[in-house]
Amino acid sequence: MESSRRAWELENAVKLVSPHRDALYDYDEVSLKATMNERPWKNDPHYFKNVRISAVALLKMVMHARSGGSLEIMGLMQGKIAGNTFVVTDAIRLPVEGTETRVNASAEADEYSARYLELCRENGRMENAIGWYHSHPGYGCWLSGIDVSTQMLHQSFQDPFLAVVIDPDRTISAGKVEIGAFRTFPENYKPANPNSGDEYQTIPLYKIEDFGAHASQYYSLEVSHYKSTLDSHLLELLWNKYWVSTLSQSPLFTNRDYSSKQMLDLSQKIQNAQKAIQAGARGGPKTGAKDSALDKLVRDSNKIAGEEITGLLAGDIKAKLFNDVESLSVQASVP
Repeated sequence: MESSRRAWELENAVKLVSPHRDALYDYDEVSLKATMNERPWKNDPHYFKNVRISAVALLKMVMHARSGGSLEIMGLMQGKIAGNTFVVTDAIRLPVEGTETRVNASAEADEYSARYLELCRENGRMENAIGWYHSHPGYGCWLSGIDVSTQMLHQSFQDPFLAVVIDPDRTISAGKVEIGAFRTFPENYKPANPNSGDEYQTIPLYKIEDFGAHASQYYSLEVSHYKSTLDSHLLELLWNKYWVSTLSQSPLFTNRDYSSKQMLDLSQKIQNAQKAIQAGARGGPKTGAKDSALDKLVRDSNKIAGEEITGLLAGDIKAKLFNDVESLSVQASVP
């Protein structure tokens, strides 16, 4: 279990901050007030460029996302800003009503978060709410039209504020946390190179239209993870629960519905591409469009194949590990 936790930290590039000075947890109220008075992000829509998330907060968000199954979940993130970086120290679940395509925050959730932050301050934890997170089960990390509207509202009244999206299904399939952090642009702002820095994502057909319609209204931030000596014990306790609920199980079995949907979606994309190529052949060749469509199909196919191979290897390793432990226990018990 200890080796699996270290592998998870390595896979997600969790870095240990100074063991003698847990600097990322220091709350400098004077410096923060000075930054809030200057508000440099008002003059530069791209001011914030990085997000540093503690391993404890990351694990809590992933566990929360997994608990929702096919339904979206939502929560808040606590922390501070340090220059052009958001530093997330903790995550809070919110009692919200979720569906497969959206989450609906209620007055109860607002009261809960306000009371939680009040209790934190009474106990010496002065960090503010600096962002919200929610899940996209099986369809990647990006902002939908509703997400963009929600984030714009937060940035209007609670800035600096951050939006984080986690895909729990792809996290289990890939063995690495699928996460994205985003900020929206001001209204009527037009970026010089929209989506120039975004990596390619596999988006299901039923989400492609929503994905493309709002992609120029926000940008992504670089995400990194850290841990400190202060949260090592808490991380160990959380890991025991995370191991039982996710990593000790076969990803192919746990994510069988997601895998089936991925294969069905890929087959529909292949059919659409075939029809487009046939139509193009009748009306004249459009090599660029054909190559682009085929390139996306190859990427999607390779991604699914890679996840399946990863699941098979993980299952084989775990079977060997646990079967060997069981056989050694039986041998030890025989006189």
